[in-house]
Amino acid sequence: MSDKPDMAEIEKFGKSKLKTEPKEKKNPLPSKETTEQEKRAGEP
Repeated sequence: MSDKPDMAEIEKFGKSKLKTEPKEKKNPLPSKETTEQEKRAGEP
C-alpha cells in the first residue's frame, strides 16, 4: 500500500453534488459607537 491517497476518486467527484448554504453573520462585531458607549459606562 502506498502512503499517497487514491486521486482517482477525487477526480471523479462532481461539484454538482454539493449543496450550497446561505451565508449569514452569526456574531457581527459591535460598531465603534457601541464600544465607545461601553467604555464610558465602565469609567468611574
